[in-house]
Amino acid sequence: MPDMMRRRLNWFLGFFAATLFFAASVSAEQPRPTPAHADAAIATVHLLSRYHYQAPPLDSALSAKIFDRYLKALDPARLFFLQSDVNDFSYARTTLDSAILEGRLDTPFLMFARYTGRVKKVRTIIQELLGANFDFTVDESFEPDRSEAPWAASDSELREIWRKRVKNDWLRLRMAGNNDAAIRRTLAKRYSHALDRSTKLNSDDVFQVFMNAWAGTLEPHTNYLGPRAAEDFSISMKLSLVGIGAVLQERDDYVIVRELIPGGPALRSGKLNVGDRIAGVAQGEKAVMIDVTGWRVDEVVPLIRGKQNSIIVLDILPVDAPPDGVHRQVTLVRDTVRLENQAASGSIREIRNNGQLQKIGIIKLPSFYQDTEARRKSPQFRSATRDVTRIIGELKRDKIDALLIDLRDNAGGSLDEAVSLTGLFIDSGPVVIQQNSRGQTRVERIPTTGMTWEGPLGVLINRASASASEIFAAAIQDYGRGIVIGEDSFGKGTVQTLIDLDELERSPQRRYGEIKMTIAQFFRISGGTTQLRGVSPDINLPSLIDAKNFGESAYENALPWTRIAPVEFRSAGNIASLLPALALRHEQRVAQNKDFLQFKEKAAELNTLREVKSFSLKESIRRAERDRMEARAKARSKNTELSSGSEDSVEDEVGDDGLLANERSLSNELAAEKARKSARDVLLEESANILGDMVGLLRASSSSEVAQREKPR
Repeated sequence: MPDMMRRRLNWFLGFFAATLFFAASVSAEQPRPTPAHADAAIATVHLLSRYHYQAPPLDSALSAKIFDRYLKALDPARLFFLQSDVNDFSYARTTLDSAILEGRLDTPFLMFARYTGRVKKVRTIIQELLGANFDFTVDESFEPDRSEAPWAASDSELREIWRKRVKNDWLRLRMAGNNDAAIRRTLAKRYSHALDRSTKLNSDDVFQVFMNAWAGTLEPHTNYLGPRAAEDFSISMKLSLVGIGAVLQERDDYVIVRELIPGGPALRSGKLNVGDRIAGVAQGEKAVMIDVTGWRVDEVVPLIRGKQNSIIVLDILPVDAPPDGVHRQVTLVRDTVRLENQAASGSIREIRNNGQLQKIGIIKLPSFYQDTEARRKSPQFRSATRDVTRIIGELKRDKIDALLIDLRDNAGGSLDEAVSLTGLFIDSGPVVIQQNSRGQTRVERIPTTGMTWEGPLGVLINRASASASEIFAAAIQDYGRGIVIGEDSFGKGTVQTLIDLDELERSPQRRYGEIKMTIAQFFRISGGTTQLRGVSPDINLPSLIDAKNFGESAYENALPWTRIAPVEFRSAGNIASLLPALALRHEQRVAQNKDFLQFKEKAAELNTLREVKSFSLKESIRRAERDRMEARAKARSKNTELSSGSEDSVEDEVGDDGLLANERSLSNELAAEKARKSARDVLLEESANILGDMVGLLRASSSSEVAQREKPR
């Protein structure tokens, strides 16, 4: 491996799927492959074939898998392509391998062009359907998931698929009390925006979709990140950027200000408000204003980010102004913006346990972040471990009795951070074993001795806790250092590295993007991997997450579970001896907890709903089903202030209004989000109670030992 590449290989673990926003593009031209795309594809072939953990040869067999995955990426619900389209491109099943090897990318772009043509025909179908009337007395059904259905054989069959889809959307709005005129306006706008977003991708977007179809055939966590996606990934790891400090969102034909980040230039200036629409951007007070109306948010963001202390001018249509209202210009100076809402945070929950007041410290850790760029320059760099160390110090000053690390929805991050964070709770020893494709192993050990927290410890996980989260939770569990609470974790037991293709190709500009490539597996110090099976908690809690369709086991090409020889380590506690008593007290408590029982009932109901594959389009049947669901929801809300306490809720306990998230007013959307965040978290409450039980049991055990030692002999 070249020295330059070795220096660039920053080791990361994490469930960072490359995301692509299917939104309106600035350019109306049909996307075409560029020389940079060909270079990136050829470079990626060599990298994956040499360094991937288990890359199969790029041959006709793999070509067929790439072809199917690319079709699925373009048309996952099989709502646009006909079987004849698939047949027309069937030659590519056995030729994509040689095309990639030679940098010939015409076929993927031709397939995308056919897709956009089909989308235009569907637009015509939808316009016709919205002009007609639906009969809701007919007993017919709608199947929302068509991912495994056959491709439509004809235009008429495709029209029938869309007729039922539009009818279902119409029925939902109708049942919410909307009249036909309002429904027609809502759906016309909805479909117009959706179809615009799906057809007007630029060349880099199409290339990224195709590259990820290829990378995804190897295993789930190998991805191609285009230049913009690579920059976003870097920001997510260092939790800072240079910009104006505003969270942006697409809404109608504008990119709007959804949130002002504390400490950022936008909030400090007092010149921007939530809901303001960005109509133009200029790179300085005398620079030309670029009209960005109708642009994608990921195309506007690069114009707003920039160099420290540089000037940016925004053309703003105020939130309360009509579409033809008066614009105003806002001048801001770019500055470093810290994303504190994505950093570790601490709080204290007070509980009563056997009449005694106990303080349970809680640290919410959204990811295992580390500013690797700053680390290379200075020992004072931003990291998850540093932030957690500081928060523990603050909690200790408040004299907490136990500490709970909340890793729910933590998808991973830096391997270094997973290891060093473990060292805050275990004095020394191994944390995780890595094994490369040649079977060679390397043990990652705690870098320094000396714990930051020696008291009772708990780790709260859910199905979305992945990778580095699983390393940390598994180590705490294997050492017997603390109790793991929640549900089976994601099951990602693989190691990725990022390779910067621009640096590899010595490109002075960002043209080629990055490859996130699986190069090893990690194993618990007890020998088993977390791959596929995840970490199983010591005490289980109910969940609203669809475990069957979310997690490593949901991937068709995930690596299997396996085991290697364990390494020597010294136990750091004897939590196992407390588990029977902790589990008993937990079961006795939740059996009397109305909120917890209602949460459990909601989780069971959601699992039942997930098994429903089709919905009736007969209004009387649909209304009866809705009335039964709302009655159960009202019964729950009447007796409880139930909340999921996490971002894993499928729907709030409200009636279906038939609208998509961006169709509701921004104020209502933000209010609902605020309510979810401030609502009771029954899972966190019970986890704190379990730790309170642990504190009591440990104190009782300690008192018993003291009594035994002091007993006359």
